[in-house]
Amino acid sequence: MQECGQNWEEVKSSLLQARSKDLPYERVLSSMCTYPHPVAIEAHNMFIESNMGDYGLFMGTYELEKQVLGMLGDLLHNSCPYGYLTTGGTESNIQAVRAMINSSQSIKKPNIIVPSSAHFSFDKISNILKIDVRKARILPNLAVDTGHVSSLIDKSTIGLVGIAGSTEFGQVDPISELSKIALDNNIFLHVDAAFGGFVLPFLNEHIPFDFSLPGVTSVAIDPHKMGMSTIPSGALLFREKKMLDSLKVETPYLTINSQFTLTGTRSGASVAATYAVMKHLGKEGYRKIVDRCISLTQLLIKETKSIGLSPVIDPVMNIIALYVPDPRKIREELALNYGWQVSITKEPSSIRLVIMPHMTEETILSFVRDLNIVINQSASSTRLENDKIFVNRTSK
Repeated sequence: MQECGQNWEEVKSSLLQARSKDLPYERVLSSMCTYPHPVAIEAHNMFIESNMGDYGLFMGTYELEKQVLGMLGDLLHNSCPYGYLTTGGTESNIQAVRAMINSSQSIKKPNIIVPSSAHFSFDKISNILKIDVRKARILPNLAVDTGHVSSLIDKSTIGLVGIAGSTEFGQVDPISELSKIALDNNIFLHVDAAFGGFVLPFLNEHIPFDFSLPGVTSVAIDPHKMGMSTIPSGALLFREKKMLDSLKVETPYLTINSQFTLTGTRSGASVAATYAVMKHLGKEGYRKIVDRCISLTQLLIKETKSIGLSPVIDPVMNIIALYVPDPRKIREELALNYGWQVSITKEPSSIRLVIMPHMTEETILSFVRDLNIVINQSASSTRLENDKIFVNRTSK
């Protein structure tokens, strides 16, 4: 840090220069985040100094958080949810598993069972909480094999995890079946709906995944994804108060006696942003956003099929994985030559596209045109390489 400060114009210039190096979302098809809604931004700025780590000082913001939990509970079929707003899915998943452990003190070496398609946060959980995270195989449709889940359960299993909108493929595990397995074995069931939580309730097809299923004990949902709130805005909801209570630690020097959260300082601005955008949009507003994203997803499927590409699975929501030759090379060429950012999946290998609210029909069509060029150039390059190899071999 320099001895004397700079004037604001100089600092602002540095900020703008840094911002210019960030990619605009319009060229990003790999992220599950998007531009927050304008009302979320305004509300965020109104509460920028609010710290929910000591909400006794910010009772107005705390009231907003309780209302947000109520709205999320209504969305997820839980009329009396217990929980709090987190920084996102990773924290929510950590806390859900921590609650399982704290509520199962008699189990000395506990384990949980997650789909092999689960988010990498569960690898962090294994490391942080020192719990055995067993991974169940997935079926050809990329949903978890519930038969394999059942076979992995033993006397030390304390819980299951189901994914409602997998990060790579957007697939939804058969949560109804997992709910029954959890009830039959008297164990917990956490649903990671960080992405799908603001999509599935607004689809035309009903896909059960939430507290409407009796075996579901907790749900993670992220307003900063399809909820259109500001970053960081996640949420963790429990069915029973005792699960939240299991996370309690005493806080003698604050205005409140205890905390249930993983982080100490928490953003009240994110609370206000989430409250504002959920109140402003309502279910009707979210339904329009989801309908538009699904329409664009269907357009992308149609256009990519016209150039000979097929999806790994029929999209359940606004996430598409496409089979392409050499996905890593295609990804690099799209970024280097056309400025598009896509991601790749592990198994099966494909390019992954997330159709967020910042996408437009024009953007989709432009992307498919560039993708077609890159694939054809890649194929030509491969043929040339093969021809060289053939000539070299036959000339010897």
